[in-house]
Amino acid sequence: MSTVAITAADINKLRQMTGAGMMDCRKALTENNGDFEAAIDWLRKKGAKVAALRGDREAKEGVVLAKTTADNKTGIALCVSCETDFVSKNADFVAFAQTIIDAAVAANVKSIDELNTVAIGGAKIADLVNDKLASIGEKIGITKFERVDADYVASYIHGANRIGVLVGFSKATTAEAGKDVAMQIAAMNPVAVDADSVSAATVDRERAIVTEQIKNDPKMAGKPDEMINKIAEGKLNAFFKESTLISQPFVKDSGKSVGDYLKSIDGSLKVTEFKRVALG
Repeated sequence: MSTVAITAADINKLRQMTGAGMMDCRKALTENNGDFEAAIDWLRKKGAKVAALRGDREAKEGVVLAKTTADNKTGIALCVSCETDFVSKNADFVAFAQTIIDAAVAANVKSIDELNTVAIGGAKIADLVNDKLASIGEKIGITKFERVDADYVASYIHGANRIGVLVGFSKATTAEAGKDVAMQIAAMNPVAVDADSVSAATVDRERAIVTEQIKNDPKMAGKPDEMINKIAEGKLNAFFKESTLISQPFVKDSGKSVGDYLKSIDGSLKVTEFKRVALG
């Protein structure tokens, strides 16, 4: 039994995250003591169709930007968050965010803490953020920061500064290929480049969820564990196909995978890593 008070706001937040019904969300949170990640897993184990599998919804409003160095060897993506869309759509606020990412790339920073110490016009970025907070009357901050270093890095900004993507490649490629793969990541939100690069924790979590789903299926009542485990592995392979970049159907041509698309560009071209920063 939950020892944490589950509020209407909590229930609504889980509904927004998952698309599940109000009563299901209430029960999921109650059964899991208010833990949102555990509640999402609980819903999935019960067979609920969950809209969002991963947490990219921390920053409700703000500006997401992505930019590479001139030689395309390094890319930085960040989010300057705020409280309302009125501010996030304001041209001055967007320009303010742009000065921050320009400074981040120019100074070759590797973290938010390092970025906050960079000076623009003689003032540290941390102080400029505080000044902006005071002038607009909303809580703002640099809430997300990602960096990719590779032989070639492509950047892409989608949806009026709501999603930023960086993609690292094993070798130089065309701007069009870089954008195509970045757009795929923006649209389909893969969990990893390929099955081998999915974290062990994610694999264990998905295996536990699909196994519980199978056990909850009345048609599987009394079936031996060996059969259940075999079906679970099949579902896990389906998860890899749907959720890893190289195996996903290419959004611009669903008849081929992203891996097939890369081979059509250059047989030796590989994606080494990617980062996706999103508002939600």
